[in-house]
Amino acid sequence: MHPLLSDDHRTFWGKCQRYAREELAPLARALGEVNDVPEKLKASLASSGVYGPLFPDKYGGCGVSPVKICLAREALAYVYGPADTTFAMQGLGSHPLILGGSERQKEKYLPKLAKGELLTTFALTEPGAGSDVSALETRAEKVGDGFVLKGTKRFISNGYSADIAIVFASTPVEGDTRAISAFVMEKGMKGFEVLRRMELLASHDIVEYALRDVWVPEEALVGKLGDGHTLAMKTLELMRVSVGAAALGMAQAALDEALLWARKRIQFGKRIGDFQGVSFQIADSATELEAARALVYTAALEKEGESPRARILSSMAKVFATEAAFRCIDRAVQIHGGVGVLKGSRVEQLYREIRPLRIYEGTSEIQRLIISRRLLKGGTQ
Repeated sequence: MHPLLSDDHRTFWGKCQRYAREELAPLARALGEVNDVPEKLKASLASSGVYGPLFPDKYGGCGVSPVKICLAREALAYVYGPADTTFAMQGLGSHPLILGGSERQKEKYLPKLAKGELLTTFALTEPGAGSDVSALETRAEKVGDGFVLKGTKRFISNGYSADIAIVFASTPVEGDTRAISAFVMEKGMKGFEVLRRMELLASHDIVEYALRDVWVPEEALVGKLGDGHTLAMKTLELMRVSVGAAALGMAQAALDEALLWARKRIQFGKRIGDFQGVSFQIADSATELEAARALVYTAALEKEGESPRARILSSMAKVFATEAAFRCIDRAVQIHGGVGVLKGSRVEQLYREIRPLRIYEGTSEIQRLIISRRLLKGGTQ
């Protein structure tokens, strides 16, 4: 752990580790790979207390904490990818409400989200709008005392299991033809439906939503008209560094598996870990993992302290940790040899699970753009 983490952070880390080891690991073995959020997983996460750092004290959390969010994701991702995804989406889907929601919206949704009684998601991406958020084609038109939404949302994690969604739509306003607004929408609204479930490399609850003339009342608007882009970016800035933390968990799991295999696998009369070609791969993975962990928690601490360096460090942490984790896991597969590509082996599963992290919540290329533009403009490093 980072030497500057507080005793409170370390206590929370211990809590997350105990939960992951004693409760989540057996559940993960029983459930296996899933493409939804089983009730047992939902109930387990709800009772664990890990959702606390996603929410303010007032609404049932322990105060929004970027560091604790990272600690939770690292512990969860080490054991079970679907648990990490559910945690992450609970953060992404709730934070716009925390930032811009009315008191009525907060009181209605946040306590239930903090308890895990409701699941939420973040519906921003579209078939034609991924990295380019300004290209949203989903429209929200003012009709009477509400809005009618039309469009399609794609790659929406936990979209099948979510009870509510924060949906972003184009709402041109005077002086800004590309303005975006956010709306809180509930499952079961007429015209709001899962168009299709999607399949990724690793099992994942991910869908495409269809919005077919969905009418929502004016009180479904989160913040003011045109606030959507700001709400989306601030939410992504909070959660971005935690993607790096999830990558740490997966990479650590792969390194631990590689070490176990290197110690017990005998070839040519000795452990494969005694061969330089294998031992150097282990050394490289351990070194990259330590460097990534230091950067992730430095960025999280800067974010927690509201430092002006937080944004650039979060992008650095996201790109470095996810890319390093991919290399670590790839080495672990190589060290396992044929067993490493055997369907169902732990390292094979990690190999599939790590790949999307280099894409979602801002691709590695987008992070490099953010970093380089900030530096070229003379921004804080």
